[in-house]
Amino acid sequence: MLRSMITATNTMNQLQQQLDAIGHNLANIDTNGYKKTSTTFHELMRQELNNQPDLQKETGRLTDYGLRLGVGARLDKQLVFHQGAIKTTGRELDVALLHKDQFLQVEVDGEVRYTRDGALYLSPANDGTNRLMLVTKDGYRVLDENQNPIYLDGDIREIVISANGTLTAAPRNEGELPQTVNLGVVRVDRPSMMISLGNNIYGLQQLGNVPITDVLTNLEGDLRTEIGMRQGALESSNVDLTQEITDLMIAQRSYQLNARSITIGDQMLGLINTVR
Repeated sequence: MLRSMITATNTMNQLQQQLDAIGHNLANIDTNGYKKTSTTFHELMRQELNNQPDLQKETGRLTDYGLRLGVGARLDKQLVFHQGAIKTTGRELDVALLHKDQFLQVEVDGEVRYTRDGALYLSPANDGTNRLMLVTKDGYRVLDENQNPIYLDGDIREIVISANGTLTAAPRNEGELPQTVNLGVVRVDRPSMMISLGNNIYGLQQLGNVPITDVLTNLEGDLRTEIGMRQGALESSNVDLTQEITDLMIAQRSYQLNARSITIGDQMLGLINTVR
């Protein structure tokens, strides 16, 4: 009974993590560019108990006589970078990335990070000038193709973002030249190396001996023709409500089953302790 209770406890711990992942997906179903976390279970190592005598010579059978007992399940989490639906907003600073493996570069705490959320804003640079800084809705600075923050000077009349990620800001004064800058976009060649850092921001795992050029490619120069952007639109999350609710129901029933096995094991131990 103790072994069955330990096995159930191990599995319940992993099921709780699955429920947390499902809840996080459901909470972000309306988050622009959010990528869901999928969960799968794998059986932990089995233990073999050889509690039967070796009868092979007597019976001639070659089957194992030991008992192979599992010790629970282990949960694996993986980000799913499937393309979300594109919704039109008409706002000139909204951009949708049309390829699932491309990300905008942003600066978070002095580090280069990545996001699929194309809802951009202009914020005062706070440096004593009239410059405006391009940021995300959470205030993270958007970077250009050289990983530098993007600043725009003067009073802007209109902003146009082309399909290859070139931002052109037209000034109100027709005598001034427009400002042009290339948004920093990377192509992730190994999505399994990406991790979620919260607030719709993604980073890279510890790469070890793996060169960063094997993981992602900075789309600059001639490679910018690979970029696919749509101005005035945003990418929705790729969370499937029906699938998440189904997984939630299955996880809840599995949790109840394992909790019930612990209760039955406790009752059986109680009966044994009362035997005279």
